[in-house]
Amino acid sequence: MNPVLLCEKPAQARTYSECFEHKKHKDYIEIKPCEIFPHGAKVVWAIGHLAELAPPEKYKDEWKSWSLDTLPMIPENLNFKYVVSSQKAAHFKAVASHLKNSDLIIICTDPAPEGEAIAYSIINLSGCSKKPLKRFWCSSMTPSAIKKAFANLKDAEPFKALYYQAKARAYSDWIIGINSSRLYSLIINQKIKEKSSGPTDVYPTGRIQTPLLFLINHREEEIANFKPESFWEIYGEFNSQNGHYKGKLQIEKDNRFKDKNVAKATLQSLSGKTPIVKNLETKQHKNRAPKLHNLSSLQTKINKLYKISPSKTLEITQSLYEHAFVSYPRSEYTYLPEDEAQQLPIILNKLAELEPYKNLVHQKNKEDITKDKHFVDGEKVGDHFAIIITDKIPELAKLSKEQQLVYDEIAKSTIAPFYDDYIYNQTTIITGVGEHNFKSTGKQIVNTGWKKIWHKENDKSEEKEEEQKLPLVNEGEKVVLTRASIKEGVTKPPKPYTEGQLINLMRTAGSVRNTNVDLEDISQEELSKYGSLGTEATRSGTIDGLIKRKYIKVNKNIVEVTPKGKILMVAVKNTILSSAELTAKWEMYLQKIGEGQKKWQPFVEQSQVLIKKLIDNAMANSKNWNLDHLINEIQVQDHIGKCPNCGKGIVDKKAFYGCTGYKEGCKFTLPKEILGKKISEANIKRLLEKRKSGVIKGLKGKKNPFDAHLVIKDPKEGKLEFEFPPKKATAKTK
Repeated sequence: MNPVLLCEKPAQARTYSECFEHKKHKDYIEIKPCEIFPHGAKVVWAIGHLAELAPPEKYKDEWKSWSLDTLPMIPENLNFKYVVSSQKAAHFKAVASHLKNSDLIIICTDPAPEGEAIAYSIINLSGCSKKPLKRFWCSSMTPSAIKKAFANLKDAEPFKALYYQAKARAYSDWIIGINSSRLYSLIINQKIKEKSSGPTDVYPTGRIQTPLLFLINHREEEIANFKPESFWEIYGEFNSQNGHYKGKLQIEKDNRFKDKNVAKATLQSLSGKTPIVKNLETKQHKNRAPKLHNLSSLQTKINKLYKISPSKTLEITQSLYEHAFVSYPRSEYTYLPEDEAQQLPIILNKLAELEPYKNLVHQKNKEDITKDKHFVDGEKVGDHFAIIITDKIPELAKLSKEQQLVYDEIAKSTIAPFYDDYIYNQTTIITGVGEHNFKSTGKQIVNTGWKKIWHKENDKSEEKEEEQKLPLVNEGEKVVLTRASIKEGVTKPPKPYTEGQLINLMRTAGSVRNTNVDLEDISQEELSKYGSLGTEATRSGTIDGLIKRKYIKVNKNIVEVTPKGKILMVAVKNTILSSAELTAKWEMYLQKIGEGQKKWQPFVEQSQVLIKKLIDNAMANSKNWNLDHLINEIQVQDHIGKCPNCGKGIVDKKAFYGCTGYKEGCKFTLPKEILGKKISEANIKRLLEKRKSGVIKGLKGKKNPFDAHLVIKDPKEGKLEFEFPPKKATAKTK
């Protein structure tokens, strides 16, 4: 038997090889004969997607140029082609050669749909689809877990449904993404040309990113259209036999008065009335420790605590996984199977060797959680499970600061299930004053439980939610109203989304838009009803795509839609690309393909129907798109400065800087390079503002280089001249 292990990336290949005696070669790693591989094995690797879907021009020459006449572009009979880029061609050739010379291929790519897609695209393109295939499937990167998984390889066929899921997603994204991107780019750019001389741009669209952009834009519209309203609340202060307490008058709808005069009249009606304690109730509340993290909950919390972007959190967690410090990161599950839970006490004992976790581990209240269904349930995991630490404990000093923060959160999340519940008593007093009731609440902590693990974080939340300490009172007790007052407030608009909140927004396809709702309070069964935008593995990349394409910008962790993004939102309004609900249904269908319950072909065929409908809609309705004000915003945003000749904007024309008023006859331009020196945008701005640039050093003269300012000599056409800085005085020699 001559097996070849096909890995997804070089780091993965190294990690697997290091579990055995091995030798490195130029384009593969040789595993020496051992118990698991009696005749040895070869390890080869991809570099992400070695083979990718071909661009349109690989199907038809006429598809290379962007034209509405060529839409929709759909490969005949859905026969999609794969290509290897020139940069990766040599590596692909080497991998293909090793696969061809093997008599067994072991798929060792990431255990997920994209991992399957990477493997099968290489296997198929290498002409090795008929060879025997096995699947290595392991959610942990510890040597013991890796060896165990290689000793118990799975048949590859049952996992092929995940490949079909990724295939359906990729084909659909090609059909909808490429066609709609050309469609909207061509129409929008035509409108920009009709409106002004501003630069054109590409407007990429996609089955996931565009509905997400629509949800972000919808929140901004809610904020923009929000009309603040004043309200009034009445508070009372009471003296009982055992002490002082405060309460809030209760009325229907948020206990707020919309009319100030009604509030005043109510306040006056309290005068002369004898308050009495009408009801006293104390309830004990128990809060379980938070569920273990999946990728979304980890990204959301790390962003909330440290303002680290979701994509950066995934990158950090992936690096911890590749060093075998944590389990598989791209997991959607928050539970553990029982066999994994059985290992946790051993893992925590090792973790206790690290000083920051020594006391936390030793103070835990439980030794075993395998029967606790809040954390351990084999029916609520799939091929992966919750993100936890492994028995390989890092040297914290060797981790980067960000790696330490992420590892710390995963470690504490792994410890927390071994602590008692957080228990508190909540007391409510209802004090009657005439026909009105005042409500007073107070909290008494009985057991801090798991909250001591995150004590600093919880101290802040306790400050925000501080409740008064209530005195002992009895039902029927008469008290004294010492003071009653009106407090005026103003309703506030919804808050803009943070980058971390976009992850939760995608998890529920926008169905849960209240940013104060903790998705941990919503069961997995309920979440599954909403559907989602994207997967655990793709959501942060979708956000990054919106940033890269300049549809959104993130300032101090707050997400804002750009004028370019708003233009696209006008164009796609009331289409399939603005429907998060429809996208969520697609995602649910894709998931069923991965589970083997649905076929991939109908999904892709439906994408053909949808893109044709989208094209017809845009062609018919584009005349009604009101983009003028947004085009103006883009142009002002792109202006480097004012034209000294006509006062209009100067923009980057790629080869030079030119005036947006050229259609009206303005000929003002500025070069991007003079005498071998590139002129920075900062110097162009200064030149436009002050008619004189900073000193530009190293201008190439006929004989020697020199330094000089640029000065605008003729504002009509932008003719420049040099102004030499004064020579520095030198000390005279005697």
